[in-house]
Amino acid sequence: MSKATDPPAAHVADRHDLIRVQGARVNNLKDVTVELPKRRLTVFTGVSGSGKSSLVFGTIAAESQRMINETYSAFVQGFMPTLTRPEVDVLDGLTTAIIVDQERMGANARSTVGTATDANAMLRILFSRLGQPHIGSPNAFSFNVPSVRATGAITVDRGAGRTKTEKATFNRLGGMCPRCEGMGSVTDFDLTALYDDSLSLNEGAITIPGYSMEGWYGRIFRGCGYFDPDKPIRRYTKKELQDLLHREPTKIKVDGINLTYVGLIPQIQKSFLSKDVDTLQPHIRAFVDRAVTFTTCPDCAGTRLSAEARSSKIAGKNIADVCAMQISDLAAWVRGIREPSVAPLLTGLQHLLDSFEEIGLGYLSLDRPSGTLSGGEAQRTKMIRHLGSSLTDVTYVFDEPTIGLHPHDIARMNGLLLRLRDKGNTVLVVEHKPEAIAIADHVVDLGPGAGTAGGEVVFEGTVDGLRASDTLTGRHLDDRARVKTSVRAPSGVLEVRGANTHNLRDVDVDIPLGVLVVVTGVAGSGKSSLIHGSVSGSDGVVSVDQSAIRGSRRSNPATYTGLLDPIRKAFAKANGVKPGLFSANSEGACPGCNGAGVIYTDLGMMAGVAATCEECEGRRFQASVLEYRFGGRDISEVLAMSVREAEEFFGTGAARTPAAHTILDRLVDVGLGYLSLGQPLTTLSGGERQRLKLATRMAEKGGVYVLDEPTTGLHLADVEQLLGLLDRLVDSGKSVIVVEHHQAVMAHADWIIDLGPGAGHDGGRIVFEGTPADLVAARSTLTGEHLAAYVGS
Repeated sequence: MSKATDPPAAHVADRHDLIRVQGARVNNLKDVTVELPKRRLTVFTGVSGSGKSSLVFGTIAAESQRMINETYSAFVQGFMPTLTRPEVDVLDGLTTAIIVDQERMGANARSTVGTATDANAMLRILFSRLGQPHIGSPNAFSFNVPSVRATGAITVDRGAGRTKTEKATFNRLGGMCPRCEGMGSVTDFDLTALYDDSLSLNEGAITIPGYSMEGWYGRIFRGCGYFDPDKPIRRYTKKELQDLLHREPTKIKVDGINLTYVGLIPQIQKSFLSKDVDTLQPHIRAFVDRAVTFTTCPDCAGTRLSAEARSSKIAGKNIADVCAMQISDLAAWVRGIREPSVAPLLTGLQHLLDSFEEIGLGYLSLDRPSGTLSGGEAQRTKMIRHLGSSLTDVTYVFDEPTIGLHPHDIARMNGLLLRLRDKGNTVLVVEHKPEAIAIADHVVDLGPGAGTAGGEVVFEGTVDGLRASDTLTGRHLDDRARVKTSVRAPSGVLEVRGANTHNLRDVDVDIPLGVLVVVTGVAGSGKSSLIHGSVSGSDGVVSVDQSAIRGSRRSNPATYTGLLDPIRKAFAKANGVKPGLFSANSEGACPGCNGAGVIYTDLGMMAGVAATCEECEGRRFQASVLEYRFGGRDISEVLAMSVREAEEFFGTGAARTPAAHTILDRLVDVGLGYLSLGQPLTTLSGGERQRLKLATRMAEKGGVYVLDEPTTGLHLADVEQLLGLLDRLVDSGKSVIVVEHHQAVMAHADWIIDLGPGAGHDGGRIVFEGTPADLVAARSTLTGEHLAAYVGS
């Protein structure tokens, strides 16, 4: 490991000013030891899979959170997530860690940008104070609070020390629309998708995912007494059908056990529809798409609010109107309110809205569902909570905060990170972008490779020291692409006419086919609206967007890509047994851990623990299954292989399996050769998951590929490999459309479509169409200026 000769002097002398990590062995880390300066900005670099996240999130942040959780009582800990101590010898000097990651926000359909920040709460107070007519407290403006009428008792003072208790009626006015219950949309159910009315319940009439007469549902349906489980549903009386479909939660007793009966529709609304539909598992999402129709609520016009809440106005606007405004416009509206009685509230609200603009999210509106934000937008929205925080001397941990940002916006993000540092906080950032690495006080570079070839600190010191080092990051830090001197000729065009999704303004554009097209522009300019609104979903278009792939800790690259199917069949054929034996989720599972490889023990009020299964020693399969071999390996040994090892194993000799080799080739193509076939999906980084998704979608037949920021999570050295993959797709006869901010990808394009000039209602127009060379020469847009600076023109 090369060491810098001049680490920041302010924190060398005092060891209390250091976060010390010794002997970290989380995931692929190999006894990593580092000393990180407090109250400085440290950037962690290295190729994808080198161990950055394992060190920052899996070790430092995880131990900080675990130690904080242990300060709570055992009772409180029982309601908190189980956190085990990271595998590390020494961790000291830790401060409270606040993680600001790329996880999508709000699986709850009631969550919006406004509710996820303090904006809605502040606006509700503002309207309760200044709104005319005055209708009540802040809750009267909340779409998550229903209006209720309740009776209770009050004590009346009768004088002379005498009191009397009397009945009273209380009205609590909430802002929830009673028709849609604050959801903004009403649902209509296709009953034929819920059950087959020619069958009885015992005959399996219900077709809702997860409903089976074999488990608790069967016990409840048979024991509730509301209907005959042996009678076909089409013969039910009106009351029986009402109970089956609509009965609200009712306590019942079955075989001496207290249970709760809920009708099918309330149960679906609670289990499936209370979450963001995009976060549902694929088979449940398919059921919802088939069974449920969503339409805008006719009573509240989608605002989620009651008529009373909408009747109260400030300067001619109600709270629904202001939440629908673009935040940059809302900030201007708030500035126009002059009312001394709420001056501190207005100052706080103004600062919050200005923070949205400063962080590059001024184009959003507060009523935007938080589940629809991209990973980068979600991370920046979470940042807003901390910009005005009075906390100091805490550790902020960021996961690639520049994701989704145009080069024009990265400078603003850098400024925000430096502001957090200058307030006396420690800022730890995992990053790949040279512009973000450049502002670091301290750099830790991990590598030298990925997976088992990584996990070591290969450099620790200053940015200048990194630049002078011989590490992969150091060698590529000043890489600059050249604009193509010659571009491919298109084979045709894809016509888009009158596109008006979101902020697009009746855009007409011809997208060339048979070439590499890059669509760019500042965040919020309308790139995704144009491509996903007018191109994705068309026949012959294969779209790989930024939505997260879903998988439990049992899911892995082999199961997700379909690779496990040909492997199981190959094992089964070679040994003359059933393929199901070679699935850890089916017949071959170790009975001790049910194929999980670990045993999770719930200790009641205390934190639970996970321990490697002693019966299978973490291999997940029955001992008898591991006796079967293919190419000299058992199934657990195959799943422990890296993708690159497996590609060689299944590509030659007695183990040659073309169907498996084809999938492995695609995984290597997208730069995932270091992943283990059986590595849980929950341990993959965001960039790794995106490329895994790309490798899977490449198998689909289609003439046009649409990729949404494929450089997400890619190291500088890996971008070149991605460009090679895009070239191979185009040269094989495909049309490739990439929504991207990375200048190296822009410079490599055959054609660029630039949207802008700004974000939100300041964007939505085509501001340039042409070759990268023409864009650089013209310098007529923000993108053109930044690309010209990048290529040195």
